[in-house]
Amino acid sequence: MAAAFARLLLATEHGSYDGGAESLALALAQRCGLPLACVLPIVGNPEFETVAPQLAERADAEASLMREQLLAMALAAGVRLSVQVRRGPEPAAEIIEEARLQRADLLVVRRRGPRGVLANLLVGEMVSQVLRSAPCSVLIAPRAAQMWSRRVMVGLDPAAVDVGTLGLAAGLAADCGLPLQVVCVVGNEAARSLAQPALATALQQARAVCRSAEGELRVGPVQQELTAAARGCAADLIVIGRQGRDHPGRARIGGVTNKVIGAADGPVLVHVHNAQETTA
Repeated sequence: MAAAFARLLLATEHGSYDGGAESLALALAQRCGLPLACVLPIVGNPEFETVAPQLAERADAEASLMREQLLAMALAAGVRLSVQVRRGPEPAAEIIEEARLQRADLLVVRRRGPRGVLANLLVGEMVSQVLRSAPCSVLIAPRAAQMWSRRVMVGLDPAAVDVGTLGLAAGLAADCGLPLQVVCVVGNEAARSLAQPALATALQQARAVCRSAEGELRVGPVQQELTAAARGCAADLIVIGRQGRDHPGRARIGGVTNKVIGAADGPVLVHVHNAQETTA
């Protein structure tokens, strides 16, 4: 995994919803022998804090305590951790900016949070904002997330196989000594024959990296079939690709991506492309 990711960044508010992301980020750093950077976003409003400075002081004290707790967790795990506290009106913006400053290639974040009406949906509002603009791949962790240990599954569109996402999933599976499940989904039986060659090619490419790769072609709603496939093969990591950018600084995060993330039993890795990656 050290070959896939070299600069890890954990985004956490160190609340009850963040435990899975924190545990997973520490486990990744420990396994890869990498340092871990952490951004702790604090909601702040300079104008309001000028009127009520005691609130800012209390927030600073709470952030300092959380920072010390995170450092203690990292010390116990044998991980070198650096924590950056960032204050601003939008936590997602602070997380994205820190990812850019750190030149992170993997951002680990929780799936849901307590704040806002949208937090009750499948994916929290902060996470949705991060996914749209993150400059690197994002690993979304549910509250009880653990390091994957059974199988990696990658979901691909057979009409445009994403070789970057496929390569990342195959590399992770190989590095962890785990089998890889390559899953393609089509909407109806008529499309099955057209999708089979794409799956065969993808499977051949995957086996060049991970010899234990297997393929599966499913018919039905994409998000439903991907989550069912993950449960059927006991995959505890799902890898999917983020859709392309429609204009600078904003990516299209569709309903399929959000629904897969929200319905998955374990962590979901959303692969964000770099300029060199293409589709087959």
